[in-house]
Amino acid sequence: MMLRLAFTVALLWAELWTGAAMAESDPAGDARAASQQLQAASALLDEAQSARNRVRALTETVRAYESGLAAMREGLRRTTAREARLGRQLKARQDEISQLLGVLQTIEFAPPPVLLLHPAGPQGSARAAMMLAEVTPALTARAATLRQDLEEIRDLRQIRQAATKTLEKGLAGVQQARAGLSKAIADRTGLPRRFAEDPVRTAILISSADTLEAFAEGLGNIAGDDIAGTNADISDLKGRVPLPVQGIVLHRAGEADAAGIKRDGIILATRPRALVSTPTAATIRYRGPLLDLGNVMILEPQPGLLFVLSGLSEVFGETGQVLPQGSPVGLMGGTAPQSGAILSLSGEGTGTERSETLYIEVREGGSPVNPLTWFQTDKDG
Repeated sequence: MMLRLAFTVALLWAELWTGAAMAESDPAGDARAASQQLQAASALLDEAQSARNRVRALTETVRAYESGLAAMREGLRRTTAREARLGRQLKARQDEISQLLGVLQTIEFAPPPVLLLHPAGPQGSARAAMMLAEVTPALTARAATLRQDLEEIRDLRQIRQAATKTLEKGLAGVQQARAGLSKAIADRTGLPRRFAEDPVRTAILISSADTLEAFAEGLGNIAGDDIAGTNADISDLKGRVPLPVQGIVLHRAGEADAAGIKRDGIILATRPRALVSTPTAATIRYRGPLLDLGNVMILEPQPGLLFVLSGLSEVFGETGQVLPQGSPVGLMGGTAPQSGAILSLSGEGTGTERSETLYIEVREGGSPVNPLTWFQTDKDG
């Protein structure tokens, strides 16, 4: 019996050590921190309603919500995964725990003289006593660990329930902030303009251009009057321009996509309804549908340099306007997921939460160049 008990304790202790090494760092803490981010975003939304510059305030609010929701997605999924892992570990150890309890009960209720007797005589009894003395602290530690696991499962469940409510409020809040931002941009006045667009000339150019290159070359003809000059220069930012949206690079310039098509630009995977902003101060040279590219935003940060963004669901601003850095220029398409879909672990690690794609092309001196010579992509959004 003593040998069986020692073997069982050793086996369970090894499992405990392995499980501890594989445990998440602090999923509960991550979920709490994400909740605080979303609560801060909610406060920003309240303040934005009365802000003097509502566009800027609401832009910051949307970004805060997006950052908080991204952190909440990760925190809640890690919390759920940790809870499920602990539950599986406890369930897998049920038989061994029951065996331990049975052995302990046998020891507890056996009369003391019986415990001291051993078929091998006094020497065997001494060895058995020594083994029991070594096993007891391990059993105590194991019991404490099991109790700690059960308490952690309880705490994780409570945190997940509270965080889920915060997540639902956050999803509603970011939707409200996006709607407010669209209206604020529509009502915005006072931005400097380099030119006024001529709708007739623009329509003629769209109908006659069969490629993005042809359209870009004809941009100078869509103005109703002369385009004011500018001495803007962002050459010192080359290689360090931030991406216009939180996303990860799916395809680099020249790489074939799923359809086997190679393009001059890069394709980013983004979350649905993600906010797209101008990464530098720039002039809107064109905005709207174009060819088969969907809604397109063409930005000119300096003479001879164009940032072409396509695949947006909504585009903001007016052609000819000069936007400051970080100004919103549109929203990605898709439908924002509900809390249940975010909490589901079925798509974990597959990238399914980034269902939208933004195409970025950079044209310098009339020719396409690798966007990665301008944009910094060493961090995923």
